[in-house]
Amino acid sequence: MSVAFRRESDDEHMEPKFELPIPPGPNWVTARGLRLTQEQVAALEAVVTDGMTEEEAKKHKRLLRYWRTRLATVELRPVADGEAVTFGTRVTYRLNRQEKTVAIVGDDEADPHDGRISFSAPLARAMMDAEAGEAVDFAGKDGAIEIVAIAVVDEA
Repeated sequence: MSVAFRRESDDEHMEPKFELPIPPGPNWVTARGLRLTQEQVAALEAVVTDGMTEEEAKKHKRLLRYWRTRLATVELRPVADGEAVTFGTRVTYRLNRQEKTVAIVGDDEADPHDGRISFSAPLARAMMDAEAGEAVDFAGKDGAIEIVAIAVVDEA
C-alpha cells in the first residue's frame, strides 16, 4: 500500500515542546526577587509527579529546569541609593499627562499589573540614570517622560 494512504497518528503532528526561553542578558534580582525564585524552586521540588500524566510530568520537569537555571544564574544587585533611576528603584513619572509609578526589577519578578517592570523593558531603559525633575526621550519623542520622584523599592 502506498504511504500516501496510511493513517498517521496524531502524535506525529504535535508541536515539539521546547525549553522555556531564558531572557537574554544578566539575571539581576532584588532581595525580593531572590526570595521568590528560591520559593518557586522549593515549591516545584516538593511536587510529587507520580500521579501525573506523562505530559504533565514533562511540563513540570521543564518548569523546574527553568527555575533551577534562573536560581543558578541570579545576580543579587545592591540596594539602590534612590538618587537616580536604576535597578531597584521605584519611579513616579509623567507620560502623556498621566502620572504613574513603577518599580524597576528583574525579569522574573516583573509584573506590570502590580507596577513592577523589568529593567530590560523599553520604558525602564529610557528612564535609566535620570534624576527627579528630568525629562527623557521615549518612543521617538523628545522629553516624553518627566521623572517626578525616585525611591528605593520596598523589599516586602
